[in-house]
Parts: sequence; C-alpha cells; structure tokens
Amino acid sequence: MDINERNQPHPTYNNAAKADVAQSDILAQNAEKTERKLKLRWILAISCLPLFGIYAAFGIAPQSLTGIISTATVIEEIALPTPIGATNASTEPLFWYKDHVRRDDTLNNILSRLNIHNLDAIEFIRNDIVASEITRALKPGHDISAQSDTNGNLVLLEYQLASDQFITINQSATGYIASKSTHHLESRPILKSANIKSSLFGAADDANIPDYIAVHVAEMFESEIDFNTDLRKGDHFNVIYEGSYDQGELLKTGDVLAAEFVNKGKTYRAVGYRDAMNEMHYYTPDGKSLHKSFLRSPLEFTRISSGFSLGRFHPILQRMKAHKGVDMAAPAGTRIKASGDAIVEFVGQKGGYGNVITLKHENGVSTVYGHLSRFAAGLHHGEKVAQGDVIGFVGMTGLATGPHLHYEFLIHGEHHDPMTVALPKADPIAEHEKANFNLISNQLTAQLMLLGSSNIAALD
Repeated sequence: MDINERNQPHPTYNNAAKADVAQSDILAQNAEKTERKLKLRWILAISCLPLFGIYAAFGIAPQSLTGIISTATVIEEIALPTPIGATNASTEPLFWYKDHVRRDDTLNNILSRLNIHNLDAIEFIRNDIVASEITRALKPGHDISAQSDTNGNLVLLEYQLASDQFITINQSATGYIASKSTHHLESRPILKSANIKSSLFGAADDANIPDYIAVHVAEMFESEIDFNTDLRKGDHFNVIYEGSYDQGELLKTGDVLAAEFVNKGKTYRAVGYRDAMNEMHYYTPDGKSLHKSFLRSPLEFTRISSGFSLGRFHPILQRMKAHKGVDMAAPAGTRIKASGDAIVEFVGQKGGYGNVITLKHENGVSTVYGHLSRFAAGLHHGEKVAQGDVIGFVGMTGLATGPHLHYEFLIHGEHHDPMTVALPKADPIAEHEKANFNLISNQLTAQLMLLGSSNIAALD
C-alpha cells in the first residue's frame, strides 16, 4: 500500500461521521421548536382566561324577562299642524296688495290696482256710512291695503284715514262690516346727515329728508346763515327729528329735535325744548334762545331784487323815488308769513301797493306786505296772528313789473332796512328749567356729534 493512501481519510468513514453530525443538528432544532411551541401554548392559555370569565358570566346570568312581556299594536290618528301660510285644499289662496293714493286717483282706480272687482264690495264701500268716508278722504300719499281671492273678491281692506286712524272693512258670513280704529304709534327719533352739492333742497332730497324739515332747519339758523347767498359746496348739516311708526313702518314725521349746520367751516347747533304748554322752542346747546321777535324775511327762500334806498329810480314812474323797503322776487303764489306776533291793522287795496297787509307789533313796530295776489282765507282787521302764520301770497298787483313781495319795517313810524335792522332775541331758557334742559341738550348734542364724526347717512 502506498504511503499516501494510508494518510488519506477513508471515504466510508467520513460519510458516516457527517451523517451523525447532521442527525444531531436536526434533533437539536426539533427540541428547540418543541420548546417554543410549549411556551406559545402557555401564553395563549393564560391570555384566554379573561374571555373564559366573561363567557362564564354570561352563561350564569339570569334569563331576561322580555320574553314574558305581552305586546300589542296600537293605531291612533294624529292631526298634523297646518304650516303657516298654507291653505286647505278646499280653500282658495288669498293675496295681499298694498298701494298708496296717487294724485287724481278715484275709488275705482285704487280698487282695480288692489284686484278688487266684486260689485257687492264696491257698492258697500260707496254706500256704507263708515266705509264711504274712504271716498271722501282720498288724499295723495295715504296707504291702502287689501286682501282678495283669485277671483277678485274682497276679503279685507284697510285705509289710512289719518296718520294714526284707519278704516277697516272685513268680509263676514252676512256681508261686509266696516269699522274705525286708532293705532298706537311708536315715537322714535330719526337721525339724518346731508351734504350740500348745489342747494339745501337738493341735499335734503339726496338724504331722503322731507322738504319741510329742510325749511325748518333754515329757519332755525337764518339769523347766522343767509341761505340765499352763503351756502357753499361741501357744507353739510345733521338733523334729528321725530318719527311716528306703526308696526315698524314710518307713518309721519314731526318736529325737529336738534340740528347742526356747518357753513364755511363754522359749526352752528340748535336743540329743541318743549315748554309747559308742549310748544317747541329752540336754543343753543348752552340755553340761549334762537327765537327772534321778528323773521328776517317773510318768505322762506327768495332773492332781493331791489334793496332799501332813499333815492331809487322807479321803473314804472320813471323818476327818482325813495324805496323804503325791499323787494323780494318770488314766484306768484309763494306763501307770505307774518314776520312777528301782531294784530292785523289793515288788509285790502291801497294805491301802488295793490293788495297790501299792515301788521302792528309790540314796541311801536309795524310791517307792510305789498303787491299780494290774494290774502289768507278769513284774514281781517283786528285779527291776531302769530309769527310764521301765512297771511297772503306773492303777486304783482299795484305798481309792479313782475311777481314779488314789497316788505317794509317801521319803528315808531320811521322806515328801516329790514335786512340790516337789529332784531331782538327772546329770553334764554328759564332758570328753573335749566337742569332738565341740560339733560336733553347733552343727549341731543352727543347724537349730533356722532352723526358728524361717523358720517352716518341715516338712522331711522
């Protein structure tokens, strides 16, 4: 045998040894797997114990009693509420119409716009003692509303007879019933602000302020501002006035409560205060009266066409003649107001004055109003008139080339220029009224300042 062959491992021996080693490894791996399976089984068994407890608890719980409760079916009819505004299938739908009386309106025109066409309703409105007052009291701007069916049969009608009075017509089983009622109006202040672009009335229209409120504001400040010549673009005013509401709807406006006017950068303020007789008077915020014993002008708005002069060439007489008054140009028919409290001293025709009125005031003052087209109804000698009362209307009677008012102002028989004569002021707020006035004045002044600072266009 070769030495090299003796030194080589025997092939049969080596294979047997390898087989033994592999078998030992497999046994070890199997033992390890078995041990892991036992551990997993114990963990699974321990984790299932709570579930077995719960199951046991349900298993030993007493049986529910629901199985022995008797049941029965109950059927009950329930009336469903009718939705607001809905009608029953057997009832015709009703429609509301609302309108207002227009100029030259007739009853037939209004009822046609309100979709009222049944003759029995129209005849009732014409002939019933209460309902027929609607026909006699048709005034432009007054509200009227009605409810009717699809065939134009009247169901309900309401007409605004006055600011707080209404006539109501209701349909009944036997016909129609008419009645009068008075609505309780809620009074609230209305706050408005307006900017002057061209004129006072233009600004008032832009801000939806009634014309008479604008006139009242002008009268309050006429001694400080000439509204014919002093207004400038960019001037503005704020005003607070009374409003009367019916169920949230504005029905009428009342007195001015306070006002503020900014002219050429200067601010003027006025607040209203009612006296014991419920009459409104106006003062500065600190209590000085704005009331004048005389109005500067008997016309609301005008221009001076011929001023006061001791030597003027008369356009009709064609010679020099003293013009002891002022001529105020205005359209024919413009209202003329008494410039102060007075007694009518003369009313009639007098030479070149044409139709003329002479008023006698206190302290030796007289005023003359000439060239009138006509006098206020019933005006007569000896009658008492108050400042602001309408006494006549502008015309061109007598020696006049066009419609205007000739106005004179005399003190103890001596003529003075009405545009420059000193007009006395009324007394300030009484001392015993001062505390109450200050409370009202402070509140109204604060509201005016709010309007001015925040540029609020309207609060109503």
